[in-house]
Amino acid sequence: MLVILRNLLSGICIGIANIIPGVSGSTVAVILNIYDKFVEIFNFNLKKIWKNRKFSIPLLLGMLTGIVLFSKLIKILYGNYPVQTNYFFTGLVIGSIPLLFKYIIAKKNKEEKFSAGKIIAIVLCITAGIAVMLWMGYMESKIPDAEVTGELPPLTWPLVFKIFAAGVLGAVAMIMPGISGALIMLIMGVYLIVTGGIDLMITSFFKRDWQEMFRAIITILPNGIGVLAGLALGSRLIAYLLKKFPNQSYALIFGLIIASAINIFPGFTFKSPLQGVASIICLLIGVVLAYLSSKLAPEENKDKEKTEEISQEQKAEEIKK
Repeated sequence: MLVILRNLLSGICIGIANIIPGVSGSTVAVILNIYDKFVEIFNFNLKKIWKNRKFSIPLLLGMLTGIVLFSKLIKILYGNYPVQTNYFFTGLVIGSIPLLFKYIIAKKNKEEKFSAGKIIAIVLCITAGIAVMLWMGYMESKIPDAEVTGELPPLTWPLVFKIFAAGVLGAVAMIMPGISGALIMLIMGVYLIVTGGIDLMITSFFKRDWQEMFRAIITILPNGIGVLAGLALGSRLIAYLLKKFPNQSYALIFGLIIASAINIFPGFTFKSPLQGVASIICLLIGVVLAYLSSKLAPEENKDKEKTEEISQEQKAEEIKK
């Protein structure tokens, strides 16, 4: 029961992160030490999802709950306490650094030694992750502020393909720690179209304007299809990389997350000493929460390691016989 509750709360945290501009839900999955299992869900392997239902079902329900129930709370926090909120998320990233570093230097067995080539590859992956996130932060600063009017442009085949492609890339970005899928759609110029279409679909439903509702659905449908395709393809690619190149993959993730903290960090300019104290407290709370959450699942990993060691010993004995 405690495991199910933990997975539900983890899903809520990921859902909340997904509705925060510039924040990645996958980053929270890494912080909570469930990223590999989180990625596997989006392979859409129903047999595996059902087999791991104590993890996958509570997590998905939690994500939906986080998005629906906490969207208003996040708007209030960012509207009234943006500095403190960003300090809290920066703290979460800082607190997850020890866990990520542990994954980077993890060895398959005690006898394994890191070659010079592998060390260089790890350094390059960290550098690449940092470079990508800094570029994303630069691109975000170049996006002008705009308001969603609810007026949708006429659909053309090039626009349909653009909305679909943005959905694919946005979904892949969503499962890459540190990268915001919403930011990708902003850069590609379809974010306001999609959010405007969703808003128009909801308002026209309550107004019973079925023609406008149908037009809104047709407009955002390519994006929905693209998101599903991106989740399926992206999750398979990431799962493959984590399996075949775990050290390099986590090095890339490390770079992405470290640089995302740079993008989120609001600086040291405070309106008052009280705001400064509150921000530092929020930072420390984030660090402590992330560090403690990374310690919630070590027993599972230790049990897994012990099982692998026992199986290897059994194999060795069988060979001797």
